[in-house]
Amino acid sequence: MSIVEIKNLTKRFDEVVAVNGLNLNIESGELFGFLGPNGAGKTTTIKIIVGLLHPDEGSVSIDGFDVVKNPEKAKKHIGYIPDNPYIYDRLTGREFLELVGSLYGMNRKLITERIEWLFELFGIEDWGDDYAAEYSHGMRQKIIMASAIMHDPKLIMIDEPMVGLDPQSQRLVKGVLKKLSERGISIFMSTHTLSVAEELCTRIGIIHKGELLKLGTLEQLRTDAKMGGKSLEELFVKLTGGERKIKLWDE
Repeated sequence: MSIVEIKNLTKRFDEVVAVNGLNLNIESGELFGFLGPNGAGKTTTIKIIVGLLHPDEGSVSIDGFDVVKNPEKAKKHIGYIPDNPYIYDRLTGREFLELVGSLYGMNRKLITERIEWLFELFGIEDWGDDYAAEYSHGMRQKIIMASAIMHDPKLIMIDEPMVGLDPQSQRLVKGVLKKLSERGISIFMSTHTLSVAEELCTRIGIIHKGELLKLGTLEQLRTDAKMGGKSLEELFVKLTGGERKIKLWDE
């Protein structure tokens, strides 16, 4: 069953076509990697899916609900982890999660139970009741990740999941994403950390200059590019324009 259905999606900014006729479906339980160079259209696509931008053409539906025509019903099923985790500085981590839970209509008892579970899962117990103004980037990232799964969504949208996380936290996040996928939750992940995509993703899409270049499993992409056994990094560089020659000023 498709949780995300993207049809002929196009978004322009003045004369720049950021996303050009994108067609893509994401299935239940899929851990999908959405890759591309800077400016390829990844974040624009993600912001349209979560309802932060409106498309100029085409449509996006989440579990059958159009994100433009039925935004509240569509967003009910989404957890969103942006690349820049923002939390109100004058709220504690606990208060922020309580706010998120109330916005999704969760009852007070469930909110309290879910927060205690999330605090333990992400190791937040020692600082979760401090004000967010005191948090490091990595601490903010953990709170945002906790808020994204707070309401048990059907789809989690992630833009650069590992930014600001130490190796131990990165390992934890990868384990959580795998568990969520096994539970049937769809993960749509954009990342420049290709080793993470190679390790986690069941299917990969590569976007370049607003258009989907390749779509498939890693093995399918390798076969199509005649690069059997090569890393995702090598494959990505070849598909998106090749590797630049490095020459220093005194050479």
